[in-house]
Amino acid sequence: MATTRQTLAAAVVAALPLFTAAVPVPVQAQDHPRARAMEPRIEGFNVNELRRIEPGAELNFEVYGTPGGSATVRIDGATRNLNLTETRPGTYQGTYTIGVHDRIRPDSSITANLRVNGMVRTQALAATIVRVPDRVSPGDREMAAAPVVRTFDVRGSDDLGPGNELKFTVVGTPGAKVEVQIAGTKGIFTLPEVRPGEYAGLYTIRRGDNIAPDASVTATIRANGRYSTATLGQPLLAGGRIRDDRMDDRREDRRSGDSQRVARYCTNCATVESVNVIQGEAGAAGTLGGAAVGGLLGNQVGSGSGRTAATVAGAVGGAIAGRAVERNARAPRYEVVVRYENGATQSIRYDNDPGFRAGEQVRVTDGVLTRD
Repeated sequence: MATTRQTLAAAVVAALPLFTAAVPVPVQAQDHPRARAMEPRIEGFNVNELRRIEPGAELNFEVYGTPGGSATVRIDGATRNLNLTETRPGTYQGTYTIGVHDRIRPDSSITANLRVNGMVRTQALAATIVRVPDRVSPGDREMAAAPVVRTFDVRGSDDLGPGNELKFTVVGTPGAKVEVQIAGTKGIFTLPEVRPGEYAGLYTIRRGDNIAPDASVTATIRANGRYSTATLGQPLLAGGRIRDDRMDDRREDRRSGDSQRVARYCTNCATVESVNVIQGEAGAAGTLGGAAVGGLLGNQVGSGSGRTAATVAGAVGGAIAGRAVERNARAPRYEVVVRYENGATQSIRYDNDPGFRAGEQVRVTDGVLTRD
């Protein structure tokens, strides 16, 4: 019996070189390039200015950064923290209403925290929350005034089902940022400035949208830390005069070339930035277990030197089989990194090769990629 144990131990020792080379050298998580790439980022942190701090006043916060996380805002002197909602990938918004027990001051410290995959990024607010009146010239006062929306129009669609398009046009203060929100849809979308003071863009209706012909549509224009809103006064369903306007709009586009300037905005459109292979690691447990079982089975064969040879062969064969089983259990997986139009990125993992390549245009629906 002692001879058998000594023979089995010798077989295991002989099999050790088969798996020692396969054991990877541990890498510190913070030093790995992929770990650094997955750290959350905050690319913007904004708030509207108040005339004065008083109960009932609202602070509207916006944080732009890595999508799929949770964002909170902490205000020094406030009685609670504010949890933001991700209104579209990488954009987090929320409103804090000042209460009677809050002790918020104009110079209160305000920070945003963005948590993604257990990691947190913190950024302090650089803007002020109270508008400070200055002695300025009439020309400077006009530039510092709140932006305005002069006209807000839409080119309706014959059908408000998925895939159809609505073209919005806003004319107002130049050099501003214009956002449109449609009742029955999630989030907001931005109209690009096609010429000074004119903003236009196409919204493609998604499958999850539930837009009524008379749905409420609002446009918000932001500039110099201030904003104004306007409500659309037209139905979204094309017909009658709207159809004529649509034809006139097309003729005007052909004359002025605006059809090449209007940008299409898609909330779930993205570009494949990279496809990474996550290689599985074969551990020592499967190899050792296979060697032990193989050695025991080999020990039951023959006698004398024949039994010793069978024991060694069984241990070696078991070690190889154990490694093969564990390698199949830890097969390579794939990670597709996509970048949205607003610059935010997201990683999606697959058990098998999804077939995507860097540079492809895709859509992200409930964590599933499809080619655009």
